[in-house]
Amino acid sequence: MIQEKENYPLTNWEMVSINPADKNWTWKDLFCFWGVNVQTLISFSLIASFYLLYDLNVLIVLLGSLIGVFLVYILSNIIGKPSQKYGLPFPVILRISMGGNGARYVALLRGIVGIFMFGVQTFFISKSIGYLIRVFIFTADNNLLDKNIFLIFFMGINIIDGIALLITLLIQYFLFSKGKYFLKSFISFSAYFVYFGLFLFLIIILSENSKELAGLLKSFSNIESLVSKKSIFSLITVAGTMFSYFSILLVNYGDYSRYVKNEKELNIGNFSLILNLIIFTFLSVLIVIGADIILTKKFMQPEQLLTNPTDIIGKMNNTFLTIIALIFILFASLSTNLIANYIPSQNVLLNFLPKNLSLKSSGFIIVLVSFVIAIFWLPVLSKVGILSIVDTFGAFFGPIFGIMVSDLYLIKNNNPIIKDIFSSKENSAYFYSKGWHYKGLYSLIIGFIFSASTIWNPQLNFLQSFAWIIGAFISSITYYLLVSK
Repeated sequence: MIQEKENYPLTNWEMVSINPADKNWTWKDLFCFWGVNVQTLISFSLIASFYLLYDLNVLIVLLGSLIGVFLVYILSNIIGKPSQKYGLPFPVILRISMGGNGARYVALLRGIVGIFMFGVQTFFISKSIGYLIRVFIFTADNNLLDKNIFLIFFMGINIIDGIALLITLLIQYFLFSKGKYFLKSFISFSAYFVYFGLFLFLIIILSENSKELAGLLKSFSNIESLVSKKSIFSLITVAGTMFSYFSILLVNYGDYSRYVKNEKELNIGNFSLILNLIIFTFLSVLIVIGADIILTKKFMQPEQLLTNPTDIIGKMNNTFLTIIALIFILFASLSTNLIANYIPSQNVLLNFLPKNLSLKSSGFIIVLVSFVIAIFWLPVLSKVGILSIVDTFGAFFGPIFGIMVSDLYLIKNNNPIIKDIFSSKENSAYFYSKGWHYKGLYSLIIGFIFSASTIWNPQLNFLQSFAWIIGAFISSITYYLLVSK
């Protein structure tokens, strides 16, 4: 009997089903996972800015945020269950809808965004490390930083910034290439460590300003305004923005849910996103308001409330507090970069070249490309509107999600043929047309057109926060109509 040959390799041992013994994530691990994604500088500033934008009405912003993350909770359960059940990451599950070759290139869109953002995030993390280096140099010799060698810049980076960037990349590569057991521990430690830092900072603020803080917080909670038309619009805006912030994680959430013990732990763990948001919102608002009270007492009243943690720390003018705060910020930034950018990009690369890449080699590619992005970020990339291009790539994520859900739940009844997911033989279920499922690609393009139009059409910019949902809905309906015939 002649055995049919594989047309192209699809198997990588890092991408196959997880051993049941390695499915050891519980709801506590998912609490830390969502905690890490909530504990970012962007999230802190976003939440605090909402309160400033809507006259600090705590109830409006909190309710709108809860609506947004509740939708994330529902969709993370939907997309996470297949990966939890079969132990497969996002790019492999995508083969069911797109074919082996189709999934390689479609998933690459997520990888491109992930690697780019990893490089940008690395640049900003290195700024914190560079600041710490400067503090230590200044402490040793306060005239040393005036030397000519520190005044020479290349691509907007001097020798301290360059060393900080290399240190940041090396630290991330060293930590992130340790394997899944270490990464699980790192995520858990980071989540609790950052919360500890926030609570500590809040206690410092409350120690002398509790009465003023309580009075301001009460005045910012206006229940009567919740029923106005303006408040309804604000609720929708906040909900859409919060959903948009977390939506980038949804399409590849299977990269993490594959490690969860069972469906019950998955449901409880995903619900902890809501708990994380409440805790972080509480801490963010109190810290912002409390910092404003302290600055006012010191006759350092800024023109508006400071919503960026680094700005708040800078105004405090306390070197020891600054160093401690930067350490907490570093852990928060590193763990977020790991979850949101590094792991998704690594799985995409392993799926793209399963025969040639390993965890270390794929990690090296990510770090190398990120180094180039970080070098060119300040003088070039940040000035040419490249973020709009990245947003355009991101406009594919909702449609990809919609197609996967429509295929798995409505077409396949959540019962795919697992052995064929790793087969490129012509008689395998997901070989389609030489590894491409054209109906899936058509659906993806149609959904992308609707999603991207909210970015590029000025008249539709008001829908940009809902671009992900629009693309997911259009692609899921289109895919179902094409495939179910």
